[in-house]
Amino acid sequence: MAVLETRSAPTALLRELHIRNFAVIEEVRLDFDSGLTVLSGETGAGKSIIVGALSLLLGERASSDLVRQGESRALIEGCFDISARPDLLKRLEEAGLESEDGWLILRRELQKEGRNRAWVNGSPATAGLIRDLGSALVDLHGQHEHQALLRGSAQRRILDAYGEAGHIADRVAETHARLAELHTRIAEVMDRAARAREREDYLQYKAAEIENARLQPGEDEQLKSEARRLEHSEELMGLATRLYEATYGGEDAVVDRLGEVQRWLNELTRIDPDTEVLTELQLTAQHALEELGRRLGQYRETVEHDPARLEDIRVRLDLLYRLKQKYGPALEDVIGSGHAAREELRDMESSDLEVARLKKEAASVGERLVEEAGQLTAARNAAARKLEKAMDRLLPDLGMAGGQFRVALETRDDISARGAERIEFRASLNPGFEPGPLARVASGGEMSRLMLALKSALVVVDEVPCLVFDEIDAGVGGAVAQRVAAHLARVSEGHQVFVVTHLAQIAAHAGAHLSVYKREVDGRTSTSVHSLAGPERVEELARMLGGDPQSHASRRHAEELLAATGP
Repeated sequence: MAVLETRSAPTALLRELHIRNFAVIEEVRLDFDSGLTVLSGETGAGKSIIVGALSLLLGERASSDLVRQGESRALIEGCFDISARPDLLKRLEEAGLESEDGWLILRRELQKEGRNRAWVNGSPATAGLIRDLGSALVDLHGQHEHQALLRGSAQRRILDAYGEAGHIADRVAETHARLAELHTRIAEVMDRAARAREREDYLQYKAAEIENARLQPGEDEQLKSEARRLEHSEELMGLATRLYEATYGGEDAVVDRLGEVQRWLNELTRIDPDTEVLTELQLTAQHALEELGRRLGQYRETVEHDPARLEDIRVRLDLLYRLKQKYGPALEDVIGSGHAAREELRDMESSDLEVARLKKEAASVGERLVEEAGQLTAARNAAARKLEKAMDRLLPDLGMAGGQFRVALETRDDISARGAERIEFRASLNPGFEPGPLARVASGGEMSRLMLALKSALVVVDEVPCLVFDEIDAGVGGAVAQRVAAHLARVSEGHQVFVVTHLAQIAAHAGAHLSVYKREVDGRTSTSVHSLAGPERVEELARMLGGDPQSHASRRHAEELLAATGP
């Protein structure tokens, strides 16, 4: 049997699965640990229903027909420990979701009537987010279609990881992004320059018109104020004179009359000292009136009657009004529009130099992209040949003696952010047939074993921590069953592995053995799950071996099988 590498414990674990009112399941709560877990039971007991529930939890499209008869809704909830997966914790943070103590709780609710709903850590979530998180946590192989390894993007990442070329792939993506950025920038500069050239005369006229006006921020409001004073100069002069004389400079001015008030208050205070505060108020009023009078006198001196100046202001305000109508609405907008026109003209003048500089840099980056993509292609080719050899050694162990595995690298017309080639995993499980895409070459059981072979070959680099295999034992028996079991056990050293099986050889390798069975409660059939240990497990293995589970020979055979595999 081919020798496999091992790796450390899985980076994330499915710790609990809760299913209620789903198909024939009334309610099941399952607790899990790392390693290999098998589900066994009679045909039709509901083993694959549990796998189907898990598949729905991970984002597969749901149908209201799956709600248990007589119930209005079904619930599936899974609890994952992702404390050792900073990438998933970051995904949750980017989605605005919290993860307390490194836990991820996915929940889906199927309605008999109405919309189905999904939650992540208690917050409503889209099925897309559920699928995104689920694909990073669980790979499900069998009759259900939740198989990450069938996707081209996953195959590309796996091949790069297998060939230790991830860092080269990252460089290619970064260089490609920089080249795309430069091409976008070149197009923007050329487009802006072309548009500027189309209206160069207008921009020249606009910039000159605004610059020649020598505008100052706030100038229009200042001129309006000055014009208002000049238009009413005679009226202002008259009012200022009358106010000055009434308060300060004329006969019987208020300031003079306050002097008499002061004399009367002094006499009042002499008689009644408690009224001294009134004298203080009078002094304050007198000082204020004197200051008012002086300022009125100064203001009167500033009032001018200048018809020539008023005409100049009117002409200037008319110019400002026309400029604001064309380029405003505010004077500051006009000034800014002039600056923008001049800047656009300068850009046009310097655009040829800028385009030449950008094209020179783009050529250099393009050469680097070709070089890095070539390095990536070489690494991928080497990894592909190595993976093909590993798979061709593994397939016969898993009952596919005539199987071939190939990695196709199809050259692209241009280099993308993902490299210079498209990658596709292909296989042929029957002699005389050309390898084809994985999804089209195998039955359910063959597909599961093919995926097991891939997982075995990729055990060190595969990032998906939880693997589910349904129908992996279809058409398998004897020595092949033993080898399949051994491979599953080896893969489970670095992954959390769940297997639905009819084979005692596989079940004997499990660290946890779950029995799935049907029972009748109040006239309704319901699927239940029971964890087996000790005599119960021996009895189930004896049943799976095809003998009488109660017979001494069958039980002894089961005990020997358990003893040979360890658990």
